[in-house]
Formats: sequence, structure tokens, C-alpha cells
Amino acid sequence: MKEATDVLKIVGIILLALFVLAVGIPLVLAAAGVALGVLGRLIGLAIALIKIAIVVAIIYLIVVGIRAVLR
Repeated sequence: MKEATDVLKIVGIILLALFVLAVGIPLVLAAAGVALGVLGRLIGLAIALIKIAIVVAIIYLIVVGIRAVLR
């Protein structure tokens, strides 16, 4: 049982660190005036990559469907 509590503590620490990174760094950068350019580009890049991944997945499903029908 002690191992389970240790694992939960580690997971909690990791989640807290991710929260601090996700919230703290943008606040510090915004205070420094850097956030708009860098974060805007990163968010735009992430959205573009998600769109590309969705298009590739749809094309893959269409090709697999056509291949299944032809067999």
C-alpha cells in the first residue's frame, strides 16, 4: 500500500509541475511582453499541426475503406 501512495505523490508532483509550467511561464512572459509573439506562433503552429493530422487521418481512412471495398 505504501508503494501506491508513493506513486500517487509522484503523480501529484508531476501534475503540479505541469500546472506551474502551463500557467506560470505564460504569466511571466506576458509580464515581460514576450508572450504575444512567441505564444501566438506556438499556438498557431499547434493548431496547424492538428489540422494536418486530421486531414491525413481522414485520407488514410478513405484509402483503407476503398481498399477494403475493392477486395
